[in-house]
Amino acid sequence: MPFPNLRSLARVLACSAVVALAAPAHAAEQKLTYMLPAPSTLPAFAPWMVAQGAGYYAQEGLKVTFISGQGGVDVAKQVGAGNVPMGGAIGDTPIIVRANGIPVKDVAILGHGSLMLLAVRADEGIHDAAQLKGKTVSVMSYVDTTYYSLLGWLKKAGLSKGDVSIQAAGPVGVWQALVSKRANAMAAVPEWVVLARASGAPVKVLPPGQGFQSMAQSIIASDAIIRNDPALVQHFVSATLRGMELIMSDPDKAVADYVKVVPSYAGKQAMLRQIFAMYTKYVYVTPGNAGAIDPSRLQAIENFYVQQGIVSHAVPLHELYTNQFIKH
Repeated sequence: MPFPNLRSLARVLACSAVVALAAPAHAAEQKLTYMLPAPSTLPAFAPWMVAQGAGYYAQEGLKVTFISGQGGVDVAKQVGAGNVPMGGAIGDTPIIVRANGIPVKDVAILGHGSLMLLAVRADEGIHDAAQLKGKTVSVMSYVDTTYYSLLGWLKKAGLSKGDVSIQAAGPVGVWQALVSKRANAMAAVPEWVVLARASGAPVKVLPPGQGFQSMAQSIIASDAIIRNDPALVQHFVSATLRGMELIMSDPDKAVADYVKVVPSYAGKQAMLRQIFAMYTKYVYVTPGNAGAIDPSRLQAIENFYVQQGIVSHAVPLHELYTNQFIKH
């Protein structure tokens, strides 16, 4: 519509200038490549995918691309080498890799329970880890930290890895082996329990208190990134923890946001709710002090790993973690 006169045009331009000056400047999104220990489509990585779907990373000024490694130890090696700035593992992982000179730390822990659950076929009559002697246990891989957690369970039960047959089967085969009875037990994450049950297997989770108290998933960063770009770490940690907290507080919305990013789960929302409930019960456990690493627990795990020969020597506790990015 044409302006009626030059005075009106001047008023409009002046108002536009005021609005432009008042509007906040939006910096370009910072690109970040983040390495997960397995394909991002696995529900184990729901906090990350929910944060992506809910727009939490964008709100922190990040444009995140997810790539996959070959287990948590592999991720730690890639982060430590500077090939990626941050990645996902289990809270125990820095204990294992730092002893080998890989400079990474936990910067947040996604839950106060253990990610690794020891699950057995309920029709096998197995009630504790000691009864696994002579049995077959499936794991995702021999370089994933859940494997080392399984060794911790066995050691606590008085068994060695030679007392059982441990079979690496990949992120799908690990639970399919239990369904087909090729394995009697599995070192599982919660989603594998749900998937095995949905496939008709009678699955029982051994009480976590009986076994090795490993940690939940963690966000790890290299010493160099923590030192040189702490703001990047802070933004990523804050957004990811919001994803976890949404799963706990509003699972229906979390499911909807997850499906935006992982559309292969469209139509499987009921299963996702079961998986999210398992994570909340066994892994996330409590919403208090979200993300904080418990140094006493980390120290106890390191002591156990050293005593049992899983790692050759201890490293100073402060080299394994930092809580500087956790908002109290």
